[in-house]
Amino acid sequence: MNWRRILHGLALGALGWMIGCAESHEPAPALQAGERPMSITVKSTAFDEGQAIPKRYTGDGEDLSPPLSWSQLPAGTKSLALVVDDPDAPRADPWVHWLIYRIPAEATGLKEGVPQKEQLAEPAGALQGKNSWGTAGYRGPAPPKGHGTHHYHFKLYALNLALDLKPGLEKHDLLNAISGHVLGHGELVGTYQR
Repeated sequence: MNWRRILHGLALGALGWMIGCAESHEPAPALQAGERPMSITVKSTAFDEGQAIPKRYTGDGEDLSPPLSWSQLPAGTKSLALVVDDPDAPRADPWVHWLIYRIPAEATGLKEGVPQKEQLAEPAGALQGKNSWGTAGYRGPAPPKGHGTHHYHFKLYALNLALDLKPGLEKHDLLNAISGHVLGHGELVGTYQR
């Protein structure tokens, strides 16, 4: 019996398992070296933290993006990025509902019903990426019927520069682009079930 060959096979199998596990978890954008994350307050007038998202903002309603506001941006913030996803979706990766980036640092929120297009006039210069449906802009909660309560994470990132990005990015591309530029972040979680 060749123990060396057996151990080598076990090591390769373990490495493959670790890589598979690592791929099932999304990477969080890295902070700048030596930086501690600053906490940003993210709110909506449509729903409170941990509460149900009204039907108006879902696939069962008008499918409008909810109004959002934020405060306590870290000093040195040059732009913002927002990622909205559902980690309860029945797939390996969270289902992406909204990507919006290059939001100017002067912006204090987003109005209800942001247009579903890649380039926005308001906030000026903001761009939108692709959701999991493959379209630009916000798409609201529409979980499988009877699948229980889903949690929708509205994650806002404050960045130390206005990145030169193209419209229509996918989530992994956006997270890679902002990695190392995050000064702080905040999160609002809403729920929905059918």
